[in-house]
Amino acid sequence: MELRQQALQALCIADPEEKVAAARALAGQAALLPLAAVAPVAAADAVPGRPARPPLVHPARVPRRSPHKPEGLAALLHAIAHIEFNAINLALDAAWRWGGLPRRFHLDWLRVAAEEAHHFSLLQAQLASLGHAYGDFAAHDNLWAMCTRTQDDVLARMALVPRTLEARGLDATPQIQDKLRQVGTPAALRAVGILDIILRDEVGHVAIGNRWYRWLCEREGLDPVAHYPVLAQRHDAPRLHPPFNEAARRSAGFTEEELARLEP
Repeated sequence: MELRQQALQALCIADPEEKVAAARALAGQAALLPLAAVAPVAAADAVPGRPARPPLVHPARVPRRSPHKPEGLAALLHAIAHIEFNAINLALDAAWRWGGLPRRFHLDWLRVAAEEAHHFSLLQAQLASLGHAYGDFAAHDNLWAMCTRTQDDVLARMALVPRTLEARGLDATPQIQDKLRQVGTPAALRAVGILDIILRDEVGHVAIGNRWYRWLCEREGLDPVAHYPVLAQRHDAPRLHPPFNEAARRSAGFTEEELARLEP
């Protein structure tokens, strides 16, 4: 079976543990698989595969809990695990959906899917140590909503998912780690270590988004800096707010001009 078909099959898996295993296995063998020019067909109700729980609600309806309490710490880790589960789906979707791109594009996103799967597994194990599991808390669907809005435009997807929504994680993670250090419990400090791994890998994921966004802009004769706000307005991307992790964003390939434009 060829690469894009296998990526789609992994995307359609609903069980989190099975999806994790499939994403990691596919990344390991992807370099040897043939690559079809024609996209496999996906049933609209099969993408993405996800479990019946957690319940998906409006972001304003996701309860806020203090991480200083065990239940609140579990809820915070669950929220991050939900982001990572969605990130597996986002990477698999990028790997199967578009043709006419270099093989490296598909391999990059399968590597991302495998790393996101590893992050999800780390968080899932940490949740289990607190007596919880993925699905125990309500979550929202903002990440996948942007995936749906950009499903017909690979340039918009690269602009608005990895280098916008996922780049927000570069900004937010150090703040979350500071809060967990203030909690100071062994469980909270273990979570800080997990977030170190996630932040390190996410810099690379955002860099992949930046690289392919610029490659696509060059192919289409577009200025990547000038075209970004056009795409953000067209697809109703969220506005970004400080503080920004400029060091991580530089490492992920944002230019000084792009960083300057982040400031209000």
